[in-house]
Amino acid sequence: MHLVASPTELTTAATDAVLGVLCLTVLWQLAVLRVSAIWKRALWCWVFGLLTLACVLGTVVHGLELPEPVRVGLWHPLNLSLGLTVGLFLVGGVCDWRGEGAARALLPWAIVLGVGFFVMTQFLGGSFLTFVIYEAAALVATLTMYIVLSTSGRLPGAGMIALGIGLSLVAAAIQASTLSLRVIVPFDHNGLFHLVQLVATAALAIGLRRGLLRSAQPGGTSVLGG
Repeated sequence: MHLVASPTELTTAATDAVLGVLCLTVLWQLAVLRVSAIWKRALWCWVFGLLTLACVLGTVVHGLELPEPVRVGLWHPLNLSLGLTVGLFLVGGVCDWRGEGAARALLPWAIVLGVGFFVMTQFLGGSFLTFVIYEAAALVATLTMYIVLSTSGRLPGAGMIALGIGLSLVAAAIQASTLSLRVIVPFDHNGLFHLVQLVATAALAIGLRRGLLRSAQPGGTSVLGG
């Protein structure tokens, strides 16, 4: 295996790898957090686990010279993991907004929605625009929930989560653009997307930790499940 020759593809792969390390770190920190809201914690662990998988696959796809069938094949689990992540993200918002019962009821539909949009992109020739619309709709809905939670003071960390979602929307807009920039090394729209998403992910992690710590109790378990 050889690295790709394109400098922008290399920076895209490198920033994807860094984002993957951050997502894995957040996953670990959430997994060992002692809380009573075990189901909610497990849900967000799945979100960051899927994001970690997408980043690993993205690093390989963007960074290595691969036979075309292999490259195309890797995009399938990558897009599926992203589609499921968006659906679970919405469930996480509903969990904080309406409670665990509402989130549990929504979970199967969110999974179907994520898989459905993945299948739709395959029929549309892998249309990236379809995913961008799906992602934007889910993130805007979730952002609205956390803005309400933040302004009402109902959930510690809701403001940071809202900030993270807002930055994720900015990152998605950059990814859908043709923007490029040289900061020592060249970045295309994908590399810039990863840089903004790094900040967004850090904000999300801080907000989620604050919200989960509200439910912390002595002797809590770090085993995922619920």
